[in-house]
Amino acid sequence: MTSTVRKLLTGGIAATAGATLLFACQATATKGGPNLVTGDAASRVYVAPGQHDEYYSFLSGGFSGQVAVYALPSGRLIKHIPVFSQHAENGYGYSEETKAMLQTSYGFVPWDDSHHPELSQTAGEVNGKWLFINANNTPRVARIDLTQFETSEILELPNSAGGHASPFTTPDGRYVVSATRFSVPLGSNADVSIDSYKENFKGTLSFITADQPGKMDVAFQILMPGYNYDLGHAGKGPSEGWFFFTSYNSEQAYTKLETNASQADKDYIAAVNYRKAEACVAEGKAQPTAVTYYHNFMDEKSRVATSEKKTSVRLLDPKACPGMVYYLPTPKSPHGVDVDPTGEYIVAGGKLATVIPVHSAKKLLAAIEARAFEKEIDGIPVLKYDAILAGEVQKPGLGPLHTEFDGRGNAYTSHFISSEVVKWKLGTWEVLDRIPVYYSVGHIMIPGGDSRKPFGKYLVAMNKITKDRYLPTGAELAQSAQLIDISGDKMKLLLDFPTIGEPHYAQALPASLIKDKQVKFFKLSESTHPHGIKGEPEAAIERTGKTVHVKMAAIRSHFAPDNIEGIQLGDTVMFHVTNVEQDWDILHGFAVLGANNAELILQPGETRTLKWVPQRTGIYPFYCTDFCSALHQEMSGYVRVSPAGSNVPLIANVSKKAQTQLSRAGKYEKPAAGQHANHKAND
Repeated sequence: MTSTVRKLLTGGIAATAGATLLFACQATATKGGPNLVTGDAASRVYVAPGQHDEYYSFLSGGFSGQVAVYALPSGRLIKHIPVFSQHAENGYGYSEETKAMLQTSYGFVPWDDSHHPELSQTAGEVNGKWLFINANNTPRVARIDLTQFETSEILELPNSAGGHASPFTTPDGRYVVSATRFSVPLGSNADVSIDSYKENFKGTLSFITADQPGKMDVAFQILMPGYNYDLGHAGKGPSEGWFFFTSYNSEQAYTKLETNASQADKDYIAAVNYRKAEACVAEGKAQPTAVTYYHNFMDEKSRVATSEKKTSVRLLDPKACPGMVYYLPTPKSPHGVDVDPTGEYIVAGGKLATVIPVHSAKKLLAAIEARAFEKEIDGIPVLKYDAILAGEVQKPGLGPLHTEFDGRGNAYTSHFISSEVVKWKLGTWEVLDRIPVYYSVGHIMIPGGDSRKPFGKYLVAMNKITKDRYLPTGAELAQSAQLIDISGDKMKLLLDFPTIGEPHYAQALPASLIKDKQVKFFKLSESTHPHGIKGEPEAAIERTGKTVHVKMAAIRSHFAPDNIEGIQLGDTVMFHVTNVEQDWDILHGFAVLGANNAELILQPGETRTLKWVPQRTGIYPFYCTDFCSALHQEMSGYVRVSPAGSNVPLIANVSKKAQTQLSRAGKYEKPAAGQHANHKAND
């Protein structure tokens, strides 16, 4: 065993022992202490019934693949936004209109691992238009429309594996940017021996156009050495036009990374001059590369998702574009990279570092000008550490990960091993305050904390372990967020609240930016859904071969039609249900016995389709699943399913107008006189 490995392992054991001792101390300190607001904490987070919170916060759902919306300061969960996973609560990924959102080059992928929400910006400030979030497992980036709190667009990323460093925005909002966590062989080199890692495995950085809804695409990709790329942030001010990514595993290990990828004293931050990259792409220096990936988007008028296949990207090699990428040596196994509001300081979080290193944007530019390089890696110059260093925060804590800023010259860094948040001063690197969090904190978030203009009142710590914090729930416990007041000199713990999934990162903004811009219903008059209707008189039923289409109206408190006969075994029934209400917050649901997908939840003015294939003959009830009125229980109906080849006519109690139109088209089977009297037309 080498001395380096021995030190690493014994250091890890010591750190673990220290953390265990710290946990024991913390467990006895949960009822009070110098950092807990004991007198007015409840009043500070209390939001009276009928009153609104000050902030919306958006927490990634981690392994749920979704986004959870919590109001601050109350910590109340107010919305669960489905993004990369099917969501049975409202039929996302199950309804025929939304399935295309989950299409990829690997087929229909109904799950993912979401890590990093990112609010759109204008001139470096949060604008409240969109929220972007990444999928880590099958690399994708999604756009969420903040007037609807719905996923409106998803772009798959080719030449990528593990879309972790994603999707961080440029200050002008033109790009969101993603880096591959796992370097892999690309193109024709895909089937190679794993032990050929150093020769064949490569990383990529993807710049995605994101300033126009419905038109996200890969503008270009940058080919990188085969490291693991972890997180990223854009520059601003003196670092405007630059993007910074942490990378680890400069050892290029491919097994037992815990030790083999932790040998080097320093790994790298990749500094990318993306204006230079744009120029090289415009000059034709990027190579068109054959790939397959999908772009999925929801049409605004029809509210039907479309999936389009893409077949090429432009791949740019740093060797073909000198001056585009530089490596900044950074201790040790860096995870987070964060840029302060002025854009001068680039702060790294080395998971195994004993200091918090801070690079200077001005020194970076001067070092490039002076060619203060220590070596070159695959055409990428490595700058000298001392030439770019602004300073180091000494003895900050164990396991520094992520840093946020309050806009008042202070930085806050999470420390995973010692379970604390440390406040320090930009420029002097002096530790000002520290607060324990419960327990094993990963990301932290200050509203606007990665923008030019942080709002600087609260900090949210997202913790991985919660034993003893809440009522126990078996072997799997809820994860946790904690709200901390940072308005004064000392941090004060205000609130714990459990979270959905595993929150990795969060973003937040003042509610005033978006709460008055919410879509309240979809106008029926503007709907272009191919099977949508404007009202009950347009309800209809028709057969095309073995497929039966039911155009159904949902309105308080009935369906039209609510009796259907003539369905046969072997038929596929497409229930196209339109909520014809035009009133805010009046939703309807739809479910039918024997459905093997999920219910539909229908927003006012919206059409959604449930595909149903009955498995046996009989009478099947359907009903509204969303309590919509005093007579909600009465909002139901029946479908009769007969044997294949039966002579039972296809009939339903649709309007006289619909009957006439279908009869003229030869698609409505009028019952014989006196037959099925309950299927008279609705007047």
